[in-house]
Amino acid sequence: MTAWVQKERDIIKEEGLTKLLEAWDSSEQKDECIVCLNDLELAYWTGTEIGQLGGYGFQEVTLGVDGSCKDGRMGSGCYKLGEKGEGKYAPVGREDEGTSSNRLELGGVVLALQSAALSEDALLLCDNEAVLHVIRKWVGQGGKATLDTAPDADILREIICLLTERVRAGRATFLIKVKSHRGEPINEQADTLAEEGREMSDDDKRWDDWTDWMTLEVRKGDTAVRSVWTN
Repeated sequence: MTAWVQKERDIIKEEGLTKLLEAWDSSEQKDECIVCLNDLELAYWTGTEIGQLGGYGFQEVTLGVDGSCKDGRMGSGCYKLGEKGEGKYAPVGREDEGTSSNRLELGGVVLALQSAALSEDALLLCDNEAVLHVIRKWVGQGGKATLDTAPDADILREIICLLTERVRAGRATFLIKVKSHRGEPINEQADTLAEEGREMSDDDKRWDDWTDWMTLEVRKGDTAVRSVWTN
């Protein structure tokens, strides 16, 4: 292993060498992103996408949500900024009726809303714009919205109830679209937690009640894709 350092630095502390070796030998497939809001680090993180959106300077609670799907298994995760190791994750059920990125992200929104106390405003960061459009239909006045034909009505119903509780408590909830997999710690941590949820036991699945909708399956070679007919 060869490491390049500044020419003025002729001595490297043992602690620095240890961290370098640990990073080199790590089996993790993603970078470990740690937010430090001191000195020059503050200027750096403030200049990132989430920093420009006010995520790192938000006075209440900032949460990231994400989902993970692989080999027919689904998981949701949410990460709360500022508390090391703080996060929630869960396996998402009803995969026999088809897998959907919307379903996973909606599950993450539920976990995030459950993590935010009714005594604080909440900023939720989501990298799935379609999910925000689904939730937006239920905010304010406008066209008719119904759960009868919503493919993920079981999860959406929980979101509506949780948001209603927050409104009645006089708390604001901001849902903001962010770009995915850009090295932003909040989004990456939520993604990692979602992967952990995906690998959990089937006994821990949430939102696993079957519907009476017709399930369609399309096969192409060894691959099969399932979806439900909601109309």
